[in-house]
Amino acid sequence: MKKLVLLVAGLFFAAIFVNAQVSTSQQSDEAKKKEMEKKQMELEKQQAEANAQANNPNAPIITFDKLEHDYGTIEQNANGDCEFKFTNEGKEPLILSNVRSSCGCTVPTWPRQPILPGQSDVIKVHYDTKRVGIISKTITVISNAKVGTLTLKIKGNILGAPTEQMPEKEINKESAPVNK
Repeated sequence: MKKLVLLVAGLFFAAIFVNAQVSTSQQSDEAKKKEMEKKQMELEKQQAEANAQANNPNAPIITFDKLEHDYGTIEQNANGDCEFKFTNEGKEPLILSNVRSSCGCTVPTWPRQPILPGQSDVIKVHYDTKRVGIISKTITVISNAKVGTLTLKIKGNILGAPTEQMPEKEINKESAPVNK
């Protein structure tokens, strides 16, 4: 009789556990679906704003001196800073709403204040050169310019720091040790 009571109690708790897991899974799926819908709406809103800005004849126009920075071949822990100079060639103030990199090892900083027509400023980029190997990263610039999203690139190659070695003394194996 005890075994039967324990078996029924075990089945009861197992059913409750499975039901709770299914309920949590359904809630998780619903939350993911709502998040996706929210992102889709945000994307559509950004697209509508971009289309409106592209048709504005007075919209800011952002032009860069360069769209790519080549570090070349540098040593590990070298200076990983570079700058991208830009100018607002439009008729309205330019606002950089976001500048983000493709990786956490690349950190951009940008002006938060509006850039008036005819004025210039810079986006500074710091790459963490402690990593060895080929550099190929992108920086995405989002603004209210006629072309609302631009991509900047950094590239190069980081060589490992040279290792220090103790000089070796040449040993003459033919001679015998001298005791004094």
